[in-house]
Amino acid sequence: MEIIGIVVALLVVAAGAFFAGNRLNRKDSGSIVRQAEELAAKMIEDGRREADTITKEAELKAKDAALEAKAGHEREMTEKKKDLLSLEKRLQQKEENLDKKVALFEQKELDILKKEQTVSTREQALALREEELKKAADVQMAKLETISGMSAAEAKKELMHAMEDEAKHDAAKIIRQIEEEARETADKKAKEIMALAIQRYAGEYVAERTVSVVPLPSDEMKGRIIGREGRNIRALEAATGIDLIIDDTPEAVILSGFNPVRREVARLSLEKLISDGRIHPGRIEEVVAKATEEVELSIKEAGEQAAFDLGVHGIHPEVLKLIGRLKYRTSYTQNVYQHSLEVAFLCGIMAAELGINVKQAKRAGLLHDLGKAVDHEVEGSHAVIGAELARKYGESPKIVHAIMAHHEDEKPTTVLAILVQAADALSGARPGARREMMETYVKRLEDLERIATSFNGVTNSFAIQAGREIRVMVSSDQVTDETAVIMARDIAKKIEAEMTYPGQIKVNVIRETRAVEFAR
Repeated sequence: MEIIGIVVALLVVAAGAFFAGNRLNRKDSGSIVRQAEELAAKMIEDGRREADTITKEAELKAKDAALEAKAGHEREMTEKKKDLLSLEKRLQQKEENLDKKVALFEQKELDILKKEQTVSTREQALALREEELKKAADVQMAKLETISGMSAAEAKKELMHAMEDEAKHDAAKIIRQIEEEARETADKKAKEIMALAIQRYAGEYVAERTVSVVPLPSDEMKGRIIGREGRNIRALEAATGIDLIIDDTPEAVILSGFNPVRREVARLSLEKLISDGRIHPGRIEEVVAKATEEVELSIKEAGEQAAFDLGVHGIHPEVLKLIGRLKYRTSYTQNVYQHSLEVAFLCGIMAAELGINVKQAKRAGLLHDLGKAVDHEVEGSHAVIGAELARKYGESPKIVHAIMAHHEDEKPTTVLAILVQAADALSGARPGARREMMETYVKRLEDLERIATSFNGVTNSFAIQAGREIRVMVSSDQVTDETAVIMARDIAKKIEAEMTYPGQIKVNVIRETRAVEFAR
């Protein structure tokens, strides 16, 4: 391509010279043409030489490029040959390894076949040995049966009985140990919770008498209360349903009746009549009606106040009235309204310690003696009556069960029922809760110890915890562990049959064996 460009350039130069020469004078045209031809010839010759040089150089470059390509191809082929050789070697090694593994597997298979033959031979020998041993055992069993006079089944049964008795004995030991540990833990925790509840609650030490007494300004007032031919006193007794005892005490009238609310109505009515001075049947009926309204209002307010103080809401209005009626009810000289509040607070404190529903516990404690508001009108235990009333007015089954079970009329099956039992016992047992004559108290302790010592095998008895527990010491020679359990139940039954007491009494029969020796 370069040579062709040079030739074209020379032709262009020559043409230019030719055209330039035509413009010159005719004189110089010949010489100029010759010079141009010479120059053109020279340039053509130079171009040809240069073209030959360039061609030769191009040929040399082409040869060098071909040589380099050939050398690169040869190197590539050499590397591929090396890779092929390496791959061939690896394949050869794998084939050798596979041959070795096959040989090893064949050897192992032969070993396994040999072992199987050995095991089979041993199994046959063991089977023969087992048959021989069975025959020998049968012979020995026959000899043992002949010597002992017992068959194999009888001996097996005897052995099983012996093992069963031993297992029962061991199980009884373990059970007793577990029970003792659980009882110790439970007693400790229960005492801590109850002690905490007592410490955190400070109740009023209030005791009321069951008979209402109305003082008179003078004995002359008795005549006015009785009225002409006793019409005033008859009208008052008919309106209130309460008996008036006038002649027993000077300057006082005693109101006697089973219904505490009516007794309170009678007391208020009589006080109003005495202060007013106008006493006649018409006035009596008017005053009694007004006093009844005041007492009913007081009862309603007392029930609502109790629910408000405890933070217990949603109680039926009729139940609130029954709670208020407890304000005029006493049990063992303890005011039942105050007792119910106290039990509710104690239940709440213990429930908080145990992590159960505090409001539900307070509710159960408040309602536990609900039946005492009407137990003088309805037959049955106050716990059963209270549970029926609670069920009637929509209380939950847990509350109803806690009320029913707080005096064991129904076996307690929930933690709530146990809490109500414990709080009820705490409220009744604390000092000052229930008044009791000293002579009556001492007599009750003596009766407890007398009943306990009347049983055979009892060496001593001690009434403790203000008569709420009797500890009975028995002779280990005359009383066994089994009969001690029966004795505790018999003593409890006899106490129930012969004595009258508040709450419950724990009978604790203690039997111990002592070994004494002297070192001389």
